[in-house]
Amino acid sequence: MRMSQLVSRTLREDPPEAETASHRLMLRAGLIHQVAAGVYAYLPLAWRSLRKIENIIRQEMDAAGSQEIMMPTLQPTELWEQTGRRAAFGDNLFALEDRRGRPLVLAPTHEEVVTNIVKANVQSYRDLPVILYQIQTKFRDEPRPRAGLIRVREFAMKDAYSFNTGDESLDESYQAMARAYRNIYRRCSLPVLMAEADSGAIGGKDSHEFLLPTPTGEDTVITCPSCGYTANAEKATGRYPEVPREAELPLEEVPTPGIKTIAALAEFLSIPQSRTLKAVFYWADDRVVLVTIRGDLEVNDVKLKNALHSQDLRLANDEEVQTAGLVAGSASAVGLTGIQHVADPSISNGSNFTVGANHPDRHLNNANYPRDFSVDILTDIALAQPGHLCPNCGEPLEATRGVEVGHIFKLGTFFSESLGAVYLDSDGRQQPVTMGCYGIGVGRLLAAAIEQNHDDRGMVFPGPIAPYQAHLVGLNLNDETVSRAANDLYRQLWEEGVETLYDDRVEQAPGVKFNDADLMGLPLRLVVSPRNLNNGVVEVKERTSAEAEQIPVGEVASAIAERVKALV
Repeated sequence: MRMSQLVSRTLREDPPEAETASHRLMLRAGLIHQVAAGVYAYLPLAWRSLRKIENIIRQEMDAAGSQEIMMPTLQPTELWEQTGRRAAFGDNLFALEDRRGRPLVLAPTHEEVVTNIVKANVQSYRDLPVILYQIQTKFRDEPRPRAGLIRVREFAMKDAYSFNTGDESLDESYQAMARAYRNIYRRCSLPVLMAEADSGAIGGKDSHEFLLPTPTGEDTVITCPSCGYTANAEKATGRYPEVPREAELPLEEVPTPGIKTIAALAEFLSIPQSRTLKAVFYWADDRVVLVTIRGDLEVNDVKLKNALHSQDLRLANDEEVQTAGLVAGSASAVGLTGIQHVADPSISNGSNFTVGANHPDRHLNNANYPRDFSVDILTDIALAQPGHLCPNCGEPLEATRGVEVGHIFKLGTFFSESLGAVYLDSDGRQQPVTMGCYGIGVGRLLAAAIEQNHDDRGMVFPGPIAPYQAHLVGLNLNDETVSRAANDLYRQLWEEGVETLYDDRVEQAPGVKFNDADLMGLPLRLVVSPRNLNNGVVEVKERTSAEAEQIPVGEVASAIAERVKALV
């Protein structure tokens, strides 16, 4: 491709709307064009890179025994109502009607449709297992699209679905998909972490995320450097510091004028925060819920939402708190009735806690569970944090930021039972099909790769997914000798199988061309100039190298072809 014909242009300045490195660089290098909030067009360079990612995905999915299909984007809403996921997805689901008023959705995922496909085509245990996949556009009405291709409303995804005769067979498919994913990321030169994860609205009993570490990632993964325990922050568990237990003392009310936070309370009473119990108010679907946790810990909203089986969970606002008769800053479960109470087991890790007295400017010392208050649900709702101890080996945990680039789920029989997808077992009895699902966001993977691989000059594309392998720069192309040599080399490189982008722009200065080459970040840069040609060489520089080398003109095409083999 000649840059004079390329349908995109580079920008000298950072776009003001760019939030992350990948967003900024993809806009500056002309890879993407924003159509609306969270909606992007892929321009030629991005599309070439995405096609390479898709080809790697297809090869690994096919090698794992999957079969590629294509399912429709439009789906009848009644399918989603059958499984109850219309409510679970809520406002994230794009809904519309056809001309006859029949409700439809734009698919954010395809469990319902693919289950019906298997229902129509699988009869016996002999037909299983089977894994179907597609690479197709998905739609999710994200409330806050951000970071370019990281969080969008329309995106390309590879989604696969396994259908099995039971948990043992599902485990085999699940592990096969996990291996395929590792191969995909390895071939894309992306070092990912496989982390235990929450299943969210997809459902299922077990799931794992694949996260690409990057400081600007929107996800946090908790890891143990000693034993390898890895889980995302929504799922991770940790053993928090123990608090010595003492003999239980009588409740004692103390004045706490103007004290409304745990930090202020601990400082005022000269006690550690671990000797307090924190009261947090949530709005869960249609009611206020009181949550109690030890004062030095934080609530994990995802764990809490799962414990409550809630569709809509958020912090309660001031009006909702007041309507429920609660006193912000001085509330506790002691003496409180008529409200659902969820607590973390940390309330038993210690004794004689200081809690709110349910009156302004008053607290209670020496509160103990279960002597002084009751709990409706007692379960782990604590957010695991760096410094907490590993649940497996007891060593301190660490935290890493990252971008999710894949997610795999064990779905079990939820969808097959909801939609009636059954098979006849070896005894002739009907059994529900056991399912798994496996997703990779293709555009997000590209953005994550750029997020991790860039410097202050631009992108640094991993070789296997670079739009082109070589960036040929012609300087002083008004010189007929230079122009002829550059065009000859461009032809030779393509004949040798080297995918080459040729900067043949006559009007641009050398500095502009070099800056654009660094910005686009292709693995190899070749420079044809009058000075180089006078010496009989072409200057060759790797994007990650500080030094250039000179290769004789007659040898450069074959030499680059050999070097490119190592890139892919």
